[in-house]
Amino acid sequence: MPKPTRPLRISVGKTYYSRWRLAWNIIEYKLRPATIFIFMAGNVTLTKNRDVPIDKIRNIGIIAHIDAGKTTTTERILYYTGRTYKIGDIDEGTTQMDWMPQERERGITITSAATTTFWKDIRINIIDTPGHVDFTAEVERSLRVLDGGVTVLDAEEGVQSQSETVWHQADKYNVPRVCFVNKMDKLGADFHRTVGMIKERLGTHPAIMTLPIGKENTFKGVIDLLSMKSLIWGSDELGAKFELKDEIPADMKKEVEEYRHKLIEQICEQDDALLEKYLGGHQPTVDELKKVLRKATIAYKLVPIYCGTSLRNKGVQPLLDAIVDYLPSPLDVASIKGINPKTQKEEERKTNKEDPFSALAFKIQLDPHVGKLTYVRIYSGKVASGSYTYNATKDKQERIGRLLLMHANQREEVTEALAGEIVAIVGLKDTGTGDTLCDEAHPIILEKITFPDPVISLAIEPKTKADQEKMGLALQRLSEEDPTFIVKSNYETGQTIIWGMGELHLDVLVDRMKREFKVDANVGAPQVAYKETVKKVAEGEGKYIRQTGGRGQYGHCFLRVEPKARGEGNEFVDAIKGGAIPNEFIPSVEKGVKEAEDKGILAGYPLTDIKVTLYDGTYHEVDSSDIAFKIAGSMALQSATKQAELILLEPIMKVEVTTPDEFMGTIIGDLSSKRAQILSTEKRGNITLILAMVPLAELSGYATTLRSLSQGRSSYYMEPSHYEEVPKNITEKIVTASAS
Repeated sequence: MPKPTRPLRISVGKTYYSRWRLAWNIIEYKLRPATIFIFMAGNVTLTKNRDVPIDKIRNIGIIAHIDAGKTTTTERILYYTGRTYKIGDIDEGTTQMDWMPQERERGITITSAATTTFWKDIRINIIDTPGHVDFTAEVERSLRVLDGGVTVLDAEEGVQSQSETVWHQADKYNVPRVCFVNKMDKLGADFHRTVGMIKERLGTHPAIMTLPIGKENTFKGVIDLLSMKSLIWGSDELGAKFELKDEIPADMKKEVEEYRHKLIEQICEQDDALLEKYLGGHQPTVDELKKVLRKATIAYKLVPIYCGTSLRNKGVQPLLDAIVDYLPSPLDVASIKGINPKTQKEEERKTNKEDPFSALAFKIQLDPHVGKLTYVRIYSGKVASGSYTYNATKDKQERIGRLLLMHANQREEVTEALAGEIVAIVGLKDTGTGDTLCDEAHPIILEKITFPDPVISLAIEPKTKADQEKMGLALQRLSEEDPTFIVKSNYETGQTIIWGMGELHLDVLVDRMKREFKVDANVGAPQVAYKETVKKVAEGEGKYIRQTGGRGQYGHCFLRVEPKARGEGNEFVDAIKGGAIPNEFIPSVEKGVKEAEDKGILAGYPLTDIKVTLYDGTYHEVDSSDIAFKIAGSMALQSATKQAELILLEPIMKVEVTTPDEFMGTIIGDLSSKRAQILSTEKRGNITLILAMVPLAELSGYATTLRSLSQGRSSYYMEPSHYEEVPKNITEKIVTASAS
């Protein structure tokens, strides 16, 4: 096909799709009713008119346990809304949202992917998040910028450990949610048991909106309790069409009446006027019920529950209606608040394009075609490509090169972005995850995003001299992208140590180095991220004196160390009185203390949860210097901690094993040999769930062990729980190993 002299512009109804500038490598035309899609290399233009009112925007995330069906559900949403021309399949590696080679090979989501689509003239910005705990940072930063969420649950497994974790992450950011009970076609699927678990485990008030017609292999549709209609999927294999029937299956009439009555009562209880009307014998209209349910959902008083099976293409359209009807627009959530860096006072930004510009950078991504992409959620005002913005967190001016709407790894260039939108910016040099971008004349710093500490590390070294420089650049770029990936150098051994959230996390990062940056590296065995702390209060002295003929070195200080509660971190207190140490040398003492804390005292692991107080010292008018007091501070900390009963702490993991009953005894015995504390066992049909707390040090290669113990029929999930003291006999081994 020859390149046209003018941009191709196709109109179908009132929807326009156009493509300018880049190569015309047309892969495929595919005609579907009311829409024509043309996929081309480079940027694509696939979004209908973006200039919709803010109340017609929904920023939502799909969150769930691993393998609950998040990506499959998202792929169906994209197909039914006309965003994609065919349904992506995880097993075939053809999904839109899981676009990375590592995601398609492993069949899991690794990085959160954003896209935009339309349903009933409502613009829906979707972020599909990972389920694996190793990539929890992706969930954390996505929830920080979303207005609503769809929690996907497995109808057979119910509420699992990671379901609870992501639910509580969403609670932290007050994100209203709807639930989708997926996999109703799965053997052992039980809708009502899952709803019961939502109520008990998540501590919420579920409002059942649809009831399943059949279950397992007989599941064929749902009953909408508000409209009292049956939705049956049958003739259309792709699920785009379904039958809407007024009659309810005869064997379900009593159950439907009971649940509808309960639903109406739940909704009416949320509004005094509607409750009065209902108690007076008047039946509320569907519109009245929807209006009150929307308010209750946004206020997190009720959680609408839907059911279906994404893989079999049933039940997704009612979920789309729920996103539109009940999840908030940017106008429905509270206006964003932040601190003015000049006045240190709290300020508010309203969600409209007239207020001063403010946005939060929540994700950095390295794109092979355009370089560094910074994903931002715009809370107020507007921004144009080619303009300048102010990074209030770093106090730097940044230039916005280009603005892009992202559809997973495809890009659509736009000239302007408005309040309520999620866009990617090309051209920002100093902006990192959690930074605030704003109007320089009206500065504001929004609340940052907090991430968990990494729990596992491994040594990495380049295979050849040529890989040396490339490896440094690759590690720097990857750590920019991922706040839970930390790179440190061990100056004593010359090794580079990388830290992450789990073995899978580090494995994926090393694989990305090889594929994206062409760096071949040797990696050591994963090491547990132990920490050191003290158990009692003690004092220590550090005195550094050097005479070399000319001017000498003199630093002298006294420190007190005391333990703090787990997770409180380290603290340095200046309690010097009467000028015993001049003010200019106190930061040097603090620097020496900090360096000693990072290196560790007992076995070379960082010190944590301690309070260090500098309370006395002496100085020499001529010989005292910054370096002398820095060394003295380090010496004093070592002296004090050695008398304060140093102990090692190790990460403890919360482990949930799902196993057939016949292997339960063997697996519990194996866990007990790994110093596990068995918390509970729960029977669900023919399987048992074992919940335990296990030291991470004992779990190396556990996936292989579990498969061999259960003939490959058991699975497990783990997430970091807390740090605990290492038993003395194991501490001695670790200390001896570190000394050698």
